[in-house]
Amino acid sequence: MIKMVNMTLSIPQELHKIMKKYSYIKWSEVARQAILQRAKDLELLEKIAARSTLTMKDVEELDEIIKKGLARRHRATS
Repeated sequence: MIKMVNMTLSIPQELHKIMKKYSYIKWSEVARQAILQRAKDLELLEKIAARSTLTMKDVEELDEIIKKGLARRHRATS
């Protein structure tokens, strides 16, 4: 048997209005599944990063390349 704990969160009023419109949906289950998926994704990223041979300098260089590419793409579509 899995022991569950309670968690309280705040949501914007507009989101609450939408959720009330679809009251038949088990929103707590939707939230639980979304949180579970994000946690699994983070665990996977952590495993990948642990095996990475990239240095911080490599990461910074890649970051700069990606940012420049995104800026070029943004300028081209503006």
